Amino acid sequence: MAKKRSGGGLTGTQQAAKFLGVSVLAGAVLAGIALPAAGALGLAAKGTVEGFDEIPSNLKTPPLSQRTTILDAEGGQIATVYSRDRKVVPIDKISPYMQKAIVAIEDGRFYEHGAIDLKGVLRAINRNAQSGGVAQGASTLTQQYVKNVFVEEAGDDPEKVAQATQQTIGRKVRELKFAIQVEEELGKKKILENYLNITFFGQQAYGIEAASQRYFSKPAADLSLGEAAMMAGLVQSPSRYDPINDIQEATKRRNVVLQRMADVKDISQAEADKAKATPLKLKVKTPKNGCITAVSGAGFFCDYVRKTILSDPTFGKTAEERQKLWNLGGLTIKTTLDPRAQAAANEAAIAKINKDDPVAASVVQVQPKTGRILSMGQSRPYGLDQKQHQTTLNLAVGSKMGGTTYGFQVGSTFKPITAAAALEKGISPATSFNDPAQINIAESDYRRCDGKPSGYANWEVNNEMESEKGVFDMTSALGKSINTYFARLEGMAGLCETLTMAKNVGYERELGKPIKQSPSATLGSVESTPLDMASVYATFANRGIYCTPIAIESIKAANGDKLNVPQTKCTRAMSDRTADTVNQMLKGVVEDGTGTKAGLSDRDNAGKTGTTNDRKDAWFVGYTPNLSTAVWVGDDVGEKKSMYRITIGGEYYDKVCGGCLPGPIWKIAMTGALDAGQTPSFVPVSVPRADKPKDPKEGDEGPNKPRKPRDGKPADTKPNIPGITFPTDLIGGGDGRGNGRGGNH
Repeated sequence: MAKKRSGGGLTGTQQAAKFLGVSVLAGAVLAGIALPAAGALGLAAKGTVEGFDEIPSNLKTPPLSQRTTILDAEGGQIATVYSRDRKVVPIDKISPYMQKAIVAIEDGRFYEHGAIDLKGVLRAINRNAQSGGVAQGASTLTQQYVKNVFVEEAGDDPEKVAQATQQTIGRKVRELKFAIQVEEELGKKKILENYLNITFFGQQAYGIEAASQRYFSKPAADLSLGEAAMMAGLVQSPSRYDPINDIQEATKRRNVVLQRMADVKDISQAEADKAKATPLKLKVKTPKNGCITAVSGAGFFCDYVRKTILSDPTFGKTAEERQKLWNLGGLTIKTTLDPRAQAAANEAAIAKINKDDPVAASVVQVQPKTGRILSMGQSRPYGLDQKQHQTTLNLAVGSKMGGTTYGFQVGSTFKPITAAAALEKGISPATSFNDPAQINIAESDYRRCDGKPSGYANWEVNNEMESEKGVFDMTSALGKSINTYFARLEGMAGLCETLTMAKNVGYERELGKPIKQSPSATLGSVESTPLDMASVYATFANRGIYCTPIAIESIKAANGDKLNVPQTKCTRAMSDRTADTVNQMLKGVVEDGTGTKAGLSDRDNAGKTGTTNDRKDAWFVGYTPNLSTAVWVGDDVGEKKSMYRITIGGEYYDKVCGGCLPGPIWKIAMTGALDAGQTPSFVPVSVPRADKPKDPKEGDEGPNKPRKPRDGKPADTKPNIPGITFPTDLIGGGDGRGNGRGGNH
């Protein structure tokens, strides 16, 4: 085609195009703009001459929005998501029939003219003048491509789309200018390729590859003559000629295209007649878009991946940039989802709870040393049909990532955090208290991180059962989940130190809210999420090193470039000795404590039960050295109900406890996810134990007798243990209250 002269300026062809563009084309037709009189035509043309050279010389063609594919850790497809169902393919992956059909029906002289078809323009002018309106347009395939670029760039913004398609002389002149540039820079073959990839073919399909899959369930490279003719016929009016809605109208249009192909000698008349006589045979493939189509029950995980891209600064500094990346698509996202773990989580979530039960379950699994999220399962399926008890609320995470507002109170699953804080402060696991089933402590004994008292009221702490009284050390108190013990231990370790430990191991509250500095935090009064709790316990499994949870392993853009993804950040939250000690103590929970129904018999495992006040939430969080799993059960709709005298999964519960429902669910999830051949062990340590009192009836007369409530002296918790000195200036704090009832089993 014509090129610029070496000395600069335009070639003769380009000058002719410019002249035509600012006179006849600008005022008369340019693909459908008709003016009633020659006078008006000339006036309009005159007004556009000066502006022509001011149009930017570089056409900014936006990347085409395409499908994003989300894969699991083994490369299996989880779901495809898109704002435009499109897959860009090169010209050699498009059937030659399709190439010929679209040129024949849309621009038969495509290979003979430049950016504009002068013969076509004159023909359109004549027809429009005779009809007194717009009877025929003259846009070339190149001009149509430029227009489609503007429409694509407008996205789903109605105002921008209107601007990109408005029938004005100014837009047509701008379109012509860019068409000239495109012809020069790209050439015919590339223009045709781009056109077939950008064009809308109806039924949510953009580009020839997506359309071919939509209507015929085959690649564009395999389209037959008749199929290609039908597809080419759609471009003029995708809704009118939609073969799914009107097969007869689509057939008529196909035959028009076939005849046109014969007329321009792309095919013989015999070939055209044979194709016309062949009925259209569709093989419609319903488009699958979004996490609602995710396989293997991975809809919640899929949505978590989407939320990660839309919220993490790694993918753009602003929300607008991140949204643009997601809408543009064309990404191949390899995630951390483990198919085996996901299957196990799905099985566990529905094993004990039905989707139409009054409560729901969430199961989430994290790999300790990497922070990789391996699974997210729920008893209610992912979806929008409430009649089928579907939901899009991800119970494993907080509101920022598509979950609940704050999460759920965690009950006694918080107690190991208090134990870790105490051990870090040098408090021995042999520390013991001889308590009744109910004690009273002054809130002023606990101090917040700013040094102020947590409050001035009296905190009444109750154990679950009246029989839970006497002497307990740290190991037995964790095993039996003794509230009174941990209320006192928190006073010794310090409220601020306890909450700092919670933050260090990943215990987070949603919406940027700081953890409430209340003494009742040790009993799990502050909300968190199953994902965060799985990460907290993964810290113990990882010998004191906390790793932030991640869901994405890698992302490849449509052009093959690798994008940066969030990396896990691992930091030491406690000494390895502290973590090893907690591991040994929590082994007792599943061996002979409140979590015996959850214990695994073939490997080292540890965990903790938890229930909240009035049994509105029930938990089991546990782990092996190579897998951490959190299970939550509770009411996920409306005001939370207490789980007393309730039937769940066809089984009646007088009262739900962490060990009797979440515990067995946890066992199913762990058993299914773990490899029988990989059974790493915890690092063994010797955990000091308290001596039993010589006289079981000693009660409050022993050396660990608690002082009266409100005496304001934390030293009332000081045990008599040789070789250990406890500080007298204990730190406390908090601004909330909780009686601790129900926070152990």
